[in-house]
Amino acid sequence: MTKSGRKRHERHPKSQLGRYILFEHRNEPLLPRRDFYWRLARHAGAAILVMGASLGIGILGYHLTEGLPWLDSLLNASMILGGMGPVDVLHTSAGKIFASAYALFSGVVFLVTAGLLIGPVAHRMLHWLHLDEQERAEQD
Repeated sequence: MTKSGRKRHERHPKSQLGRYILFEHRNEPLLPRRDFYWRLARHAGAAILVMGASLGIGILGYHLTEGLPWLDSLLNASMILGGMGPVDVLHTSAGKIFASAYALFSGVVFLVTAGLLIGPVAHRMLHWLHLDEQERAEQD
């Protein structure tokens, strides 16, 4: 039990969403290693979903605006999302506007994905640094 009367690692009952998104407060004990690995897996899954949805948007956009075949649309969307640039020459104004917007969108997706993957590790490191010496010895 903590000072607030909640069990260890029990989330505030306000929201079930907090169970999947929020991190423990610095006054709460460090999350057990097994639960931390599950948190990493959930964040990696969310990153994969974000990348997959972004790739789907790119494929659909290139197919609809440029009339590219599905495979060529996949190639162009993948190259833009990966930061390499388009492969095919764009012929329509709609395709050029889409490619420009998709390139900017891809930069934001990169930052979001990096945050999803780095966030749990950075939080655990900072939380560990805030532990007392006795608590650190128990965690190691």
